[in-house]
This record gives sequence, structure tokens and C-alpha cells, in this order.
Amino acid sequence: MDIRVDNLNGPEIAQLLQEHLQSMALHSPPESVHALDLQALRKPDITFWSAWQDGALAGCGALKELDPLHGEIKSMRTASLHLRQGVAAKLLAHIIEEAQRRSYRRLSLETGSAAVFAPAHQLYARFGFQPGEPFGTYVEDPYSVFMTRTL
Repeated sequence: MDIRVDNLNGPEIAQLLQEHLQSMALHSPPESVHALDLQALRKPDITFWSAWQDGALAGCGALKELDPLHGEIKSMRTASLHLRQGVAAKLLAHIIEEAQRRSYRRLSLETGSAAVFAPAHQLYARFGFQPGEPFGTYVEDPYSVFMTRTL
């Protein structure tokens, strides 16, 4: 699997992110959807990676710098044809390595609370993330699960 920084200009990534936004909207009310669109992901405090397998887009993930010691995982998504093949685990390991390289002391994320998000909760727990409190600009929300990990 080839994981590389992505400039967010390709049609494949645009389609995957559109699917991501649509999926989030199905499972949470609009005010509780915190997924970022292409434009928001192009900000300088966000690094975005895409994962490719045999020339096909397999997934994506991003790391947002909240401050010099704290990062946030954003836009984790596996393409439907690559589900349950370890794509998300490889992307997450890559993002954690980058956060450590940047000397972050903490890595956090927000994800949904509906049953459909259970595989994501399990993945993050496997990588040492624990339930936590809202961070950054987030507020307590029954549709959100906040997780954090000390690095």
C-alpha cells in the first residue's frame, strides 16, 4: 500500500470525500457533522494523505495541528471496495507516526456515536485511544464520541 501526501486535486479523492460527507449526514444531524470538505482540508494546518492499492484509491486520512503539542485526526475513510482489508489501520499507524515525529504529546479525534461507527471506535481503541472530553472548539454532543491518546 502506498500512503502519500495528497494535494486533494484528483477526482478519486473528491468522490471519496463526497461519499464520506454523505455518509456522515445520514447518521448525524447537520449541526453534529464535523467532517471537512475539500476546501476545508486544504488549510495549511492540515496534512492529508491518500492510500493507494494497485493503482486504486483505498482510503484517506488527515492530521490537523491544534497547537504545537496536540493534533487531531480528521477525514478517516476507507473506500468501499477496500473495507476490512487493513487500510484504516495502516493509515492510522502512519498518522500516529507523523504525530510522534512532530513531537505532539496528544492526539485526539471526534467520531459519531451511532452503531455504524462501532468499527471505528474499535479500531481507535486498538491503537490506544480512550474516550475523552470535547477538545478544541467541540462541545458535548450526543452524536459525538471524543477519543484521545497520549503520545
